[in-house]
Amino acid sequence: MAASTQRTVDLLTGAFDLSQRRKFVVNNADGEPILDLYFKPITRADRKRAQSVANSEEALDISTQMLCQKAELEDGVKAFASADAAKLQRELPETVLNDLELFLFGVGEEAELEEAKND
Repeated sequence: MAASTQRTVDLLTGAFDLSQRRKFVVNNADGEPILDLYFKPITRADRKRAQSVANSEEALDISTQMLCQKAELEDGVKAFASADAAKLQRELPETVLNDLELFLFGVGEEAELEEAKND
């Protein structure tokens, strides 16, 4: 077997496409779609930046800051400014914000995939 000249870090980081986006459809209280948001994968650097901007160790503050940092519109424009985090926390129903943030972090997707396979 020929020795690889590629560094391990380059092999590892090259195996993942950070430009791939996942779509989340936001529905209003009547269940009607009102907005599509798109999310690229989260990196450790993203998490550290969100924690720094949130200026808090509080997980809810960090996750909302991460949402503001990562959410994009279809054309790739950022959906929120960092300053929008407080308004989102204050003026959105908790369930809506939770659903957005859980999707952002990929929580529950494995279970949904398994349920879809079993249908």
